[in-house]
Amino acid sequence: MHRMTLALLCLSLLTARTTFAQDYDLGGARRPNPDMSLKRSGQYKRVHQVTLRYLLRDRADEAREYITRYIDEHPDDAESRFLLGLLEAHAGNAKEAAAAFQKALDNGLPAGRLIAGPRELVESVRDEPLLKRVFDDHEHVPVHGPLVGHTTDTSVSIWVRTAEEADVRIIAASDPGLTNAATSSPARATAENDYTAVVTLSRLRPDTRYYYAVQIGNGPKQQSEDQQFRTFPQTGKSATFRLAFGGGAGYVPPHERMWDTIREEDPLALLLLGDNVYIDDPESPEMQRYTYYRRQSRQEWRRLTAQTSVYTIWDDHDFSTNDSWGGPQIDKPLWKRDYAWRIFRENWANPGYAGGYEQPGCWYRFAIGDVDFIMLDCRYYRTSPRGEDPSMLGPVQMEWLKSQLRDCKGTFKVLCSSVPWDYRTKGDSRDTWNGYKSERDEIFGFLAEHDIEGVLLMSADRHRSDAWKIERPGSYPLYEFNSSRLTNQHVHPTMEKQGAIFSYNAKQSFGLVRFDTTADDPTATYDVVSIDGEHVHSLTVRRSELE
Repeated sequence: MHRMTLALLCLSLLTARTTFAQDYDLGGARRPNPDMSLKRSGQYKRVHQVTLRYLLRDRADEAREYITRYIDEHPDDAESRFLLGLLEAHAGNAKEAAAAFQKALDNGLPAGRLIAGPRELVESVRDEPLLKRVFDDHEHVPVHGPLVGHTTDTSVSIWVRTAEEADVRIIAASDPGLTNAATSSPARATAENDYTAVVTLSRLRPDTRYYYAVQIGNGPKQQSEDQQFRTFPQTGKSATFRLAFGGGAGYVPPHERMWDTIREEDPLALLLLGDNVYIDDPESPEMQRYTYYRRQSRQEWRRLTAQTSVYTIWDDHDFSTNDSWGGPQIDKPLWKRDYAWRIFRENWANPGYAGGYEQPGCWYRFAIGDVDFIMLDCRYYRTSPRGEDPSMLGPVQMEWLKSQLRDCKGTFKVLCSSVPWDYRTKGDSRDTWNGYKSERDEIFGFLAEHDIEGVLLMSADRHRSDAWKIERPGSYPLYEFNSSRLTNQHVHPTMEKQGAIFSYNAKQSFGLVRFDTTADDPTATYDVVSIDGEHVHSLTVRRSELE
């Protein structure tokens, strides 16, 4: 009973904390409007967010009415049964909560969801036999992950979430039996970091496939056939490889098979360029974590990310709400750094997060062979597009970008933005670079002024897959590969009439880019691949076109 009372007290405190006063200091940011974004309950990704938001705002009766009505129409939906369990736990009905959780498991909910939570609610029924068994089963087993993150030619970082605080190690070797394996130093998964740890293993060989196991605490090594990764080709050297990219990955169970489709293409890396989970509630850390949990629990996602290096940036629906800007301040509004940025860091294993706590954001650079990738943060320091001298990147990131462009020596240099570069992609909307023309001009002018060749553009945001060609008088054209309908239901119209080289929206899709810098005239080939594995469009850009 003491445990239940404490958990309910924690939830009441969390509820109070996530209900922001209307007059808090926005610091130049656009005020979030979660209710607007969560109204589209017809989209599956929103149904359970609406329920949780009612609960977090101490409107449990409305939450129960809403989700019960949905269950009546969809009795086998596992996520809905899970939410009903959370409502029973919130009401102090431990046995009813456990029964709802069991029904969710029977309908296919991964058991780790009962651990991830929201933990404050799950803790209230921890004494129930079901919960005891699930926690015992995961004492030495990852709740989420392993997820392969930042990789180089000689190292790898792997992300894991555990059931309790624990040390995590990675054991890896170039054969599946883990003969003569290397063992990492331990990384600690703590409650402060939502029980996540990023483990780094170094002194690896370039361009080599490794198999690995995860060890939590002093438990047995956990290994599956999916747990393998490839180190990147030697940095700065010519290579052939392919990567997948995209955005627009709202949680839709029938479309989660997309992650298996990507895995079947065996990309070396996956670049997620924003709208990766669709949170749309920056003032609520509980909503942010919940939205990550449901994706991270999917077996399709876990199979892919256990063997593919994942790199991420965010866009509006991960950072704040639709078409948002964060304003120029580092620590205002409060949720920018203390909620959105902190929780983004908890859930990925990127090589960096801008300048860290003193200069937060999600920009960074990495390389695969002799191809450089510059990942941009288009939200944290963005100002209103209707203000005076609007900025998407902010002055610090702009100077960083210029320094990286001067420093990059790769055959190709790929600038990755969460929003489209081409002005034609979204009509008159100012949410793309269309609202920040002077800043885009500054970047493109810098390329011309410093004779920076080999630049390609990638982006997301629009719920389709496009290719664009941006002409630049006096300099080479810039090709843009755009894709952002990984799993989303909602779709945007195709854009051939607006000048796209091609545009596809018939099904969910992703971009597959094959680089070959060993050729006399190196190439980057962009294929659009549907959720069913169909290669529906292709564009090859030769290095000689980018000079």
